[in-house]
Amino acid sequence: MKEIGKIRRSQVISTYGPGSIIDFRSPAGAPVSAVSGGLEDWDAESVKKGLLSDQVIREPRLQKKLAVEGFRTPPVGEESTGRHDARGRMVMRDRQIPVSRFPNWHFCPSCDLLQQTDYWRSDIGKPELTCGECSGKPGLPRQQFVVPVRFVVACENGHLGEFPWQRWCDHRESCDHKKPLKLVSEGAGLSGLFVFCTGCGGKKSMGSAFSEGALQRVGHSCSGRSPWLPKPAEPCDKQATVIQRGASNAYFPIVESSIDIPPWGDTFQEALGSYWRRLTKIVNRSSAAIRTLVEEEILEDWAGPPMTVDEMVARIELRLQLLEGLDTENLRIEEYAHLTSGEIAEVNDTEPSFQICAEEVPQRWRDAIQHLVRVERLREVRALKGFTRLTPLEGEQPGRKMATLSVEPKNWLPAIEVFGEGIFITLNPEKLSRWENSPSAALRAETLKTQAERDWKARNGDAVPFPLDISARFLLIHTLAHTFIRRLSLDCGYSSSSLRERLYVSEGQQPMAGFLIYTSAPDSDGTLGGLSREGRGGRADMTLMQAIKDLEWCSSDPLCSSEISSFSDNSNLAACHSCSFLPETCCEHFNRYLDRGMVAGLPGEPELGFFCAEIGGGR
Repeated sequence: MKEIGKIRRSQVISTYGPGSIIDFRSPAGAPVSAVSGGLEDWDAESVKKGLLSDQVIREPRLQKKLAVEGFRTPPVGEESTGRHDARGRMVMRDRQIPVSRFPNWHFCPSCDLLQQTDYWRSDIGKPELTCGECSGKPGLPRQQFVVPVRFVVACENGHLGEFPWQRWCDHRESCDHKKPLKLVSEGAGLSGLFVFCTGCGGKKSMGSAFSEGALQRVGHSCSGRSPWLPKPAEPCDKQATVIQRGASNAYFPIVESSIDIPPWGDTFQEALGSYWRRLTKIVNRSSAAIRTLVEEEILEDWAGPPMTVDEMVARIELRLQLLEGLDTENLRIEEYAHLTSGEIAEVNDTEPSFQICAEEVPQRWRDAIQHLVRVERLREVRALKGFTRLTPLEGEQPGRKMATLSVEPKNWLPAIEVFGEGIFITLNPEKLSRWENSPSAALRAETLKTQAERDWKARNGDAVPFPLDISARFLLIHTLAHTFIRRLSLDCGYSSSSLRERLYVSEGQQPMAGFLIYTSAPDSDGTLGGLSREGRGGRADMTLMQAIKDLEWCSSDPLCSSEISSFSDNSNLAACHSCSFLPETCCEHFNRYLDRGMVAGLPGEPELGFFCAEIGGGR
């Protein structure tokens, strides 16, 4: 397969996963647009299929939640084909992400001709398409590359199709629709872009293409196509919508993640490898069956820490019991318990993937903060389970389907593992309880919750309740995490886009009130320790103080504090790009559900802020 470009592994689990549209530049400089292939294509291009691949990672907790037996990282490097050449050398094969050309329509920027792929000139083995009429003409390049059209059609079920160019053009009645089209620019913007028929002279502006019901008015419905999967089109009752090829609403990945916590991230679990899947399938967790598998097979391949059969069986049984009692609805409950416990990985583990160090909370913050923890090492696994188009999927939406990565469910999903470090902070539950039950905080949170639920019902009806509990606690912790990231990016040298938040917020029988700010890298060495050092008592004291003070005033005040800047979006209160927003790679909620008033108060209302006493209480 010919290589046409490069993307990072992490992008396959976010922006450029199966079903996404990727723009490349070919080696010759031609623009190439393609759709990333599904998991069947991954297997078709691999020598070792499925979980037999050398690039497999495991995380038992996440596997149980997603009902799979393992994960595969996006293919990189070379793999052996098992064959030898004439000189006796092993024949190697490049691992690549398979793609197919999409959209199929291209236009020539010189003559404006608009045609499908088969009508353009191409060379065998090369991805470039050229215009035969224009290439080599005086004043034009020797190869005039054609450009993929920027308009495609999608629906809420994830289907993807070509824009109906022939239907869109206003042909005259005498036209036989056999002559080629042109895409002609006669003015600024979409309204100045016209589809022109070279046969009858009919034309139509693209200005109304993005209006509601535009495709229905020309008799076009969803094609039901999934060009990233090897299957025919299927019936679809969703309305087809025009989007731009590179628009952000063309692909919303649905990613699940978990952080390794003891005992799952140690060398013992890693050494079990593929045997773990067989152990989880033992009926009734029989000790005799576990011992038999250990004695007859596992010990022969064992490369982990030395131990007796009894010790190994006991460890395996403990892990199976933990897995059986796992709450797959919320993996963060266990993570929160370990992060607040102060426990570290087993002492005989030479390369623990989870190391924490509890710090003493600085004096001025002891009434507001309960735990300050430096996370010196962590391992996170992020798995892609599907995606949506047009709008992100929130909770269970009736009549809404997640677009799948394969025709039939597989026992694996694409994932990456990253290693990093971070800072974990929890709030004092006693002060938090008093504050969140105060009339001012409760009323403010209820205002935003009402607005968000109203928007949810307008889009999804009353069949399913709003999936998120927007409470004063949630708004406070989420906004505090954002301002902490903004301040850390200034103080410790990391760009804000390289830091991520992980929120731990819940009420009821298992309350949580904290957040983890971390950075990570795909290399097994992780990062260099600069972020975790910022969690030491003296540094954290200054960072917290400055972060909270950053929210007292906003350069967009009084618009921001009066919530005027949020009128077009009912998902925030006093929050904007000047004070609270982050790159969307950092935020778990796409910069929604933020209010700086909950953290530091607002001009004229300082007592609203949870940290009012710590920062002086006035203006």
